Amino acid sequence: MTQRTALVTGGTGGIGTAIIRYLAGQGHRVASNYRDEAKAEQWRKAMAAEGIEVCMVPGDVSDPVSCEAMNKAIEEKCGPVEILVNNAGITRDTTFHKMNYQQWTDVINTNLNACFNVTRPVIEGMRARKWGRIVQISSINGQKGQYGQANYAAAKAGMHGFTISLAQENAKFGITVNTVSPGYVGTDMVMAVPEEVREKIVAQIPVGRLGKPEEIAHAVAFFTGEQASWITGANLAINGGHYMGW
Repeated sequence: MTQRTALVTGGTGGIGTAIIRYLAGQGHRVASNYRDEAKAEQWRKAMAAEGIEVCMVPGDVSDPVSCEAMNKAIEEKCGPVEILVNNAGITRDTTFHKMNYQQWTDVINTNLNACFNVTRPVIEGMRARKWGRIVQISSINGQKGQYGQANYAAAKAGMHGFTISLAQENAKFGITVNTVSPGYVGTDMVMAVPEEVREKIVAQIPVGRLGKPEEIAHAVAFFTGEQASWITGANLAINGGHYMGW
């Protein structure tokens, strides 16, 4: 397998960590961004203890200037980004009639505008090299909507619109662009939800359990592989049958 440089934004989270482990296990150089240096360093040391060296650089995905600097730092440390996973995301949940402008823009900037901010600095290099893999981590709620998440659902739906346009523009340059839409996964964030609420969620999932971060990582690795060159503009829903759309 050819070794590539992979950037996974939001890599210190549950799904991000699983993706980094998987891509590192395939022999790729892996990088991620951080905003909290102390937390990032603790996480980096934990990964190093597993034998995984992660190139950590400061970067705010909601800020285009910060993303330019982040890409430059990664290129200097471990080479140009050839695999990009737009994984960073936040929630600011509340019903729309109570939602304020800051709650709306925080989520749109971090979850959707970040796709532009992070991808724009790397796309020209991918086009010049005639090879690239870009994957957006969307959500089941971008497909079906969710009470109290108008901001999040809008951002996550927009990510796939970004995917299919970018896929068309860059297919002839050897660049594939795809989306993975996870359902409810057993990350720390989901496990922090009260047990009775989690039980109600699981009751709606035909497979009968929450997903595992490693299962999402497997899908990302599939899209980023050398042999996935004829798959672009696709959305892979991984949700245990919770939502079965076209």
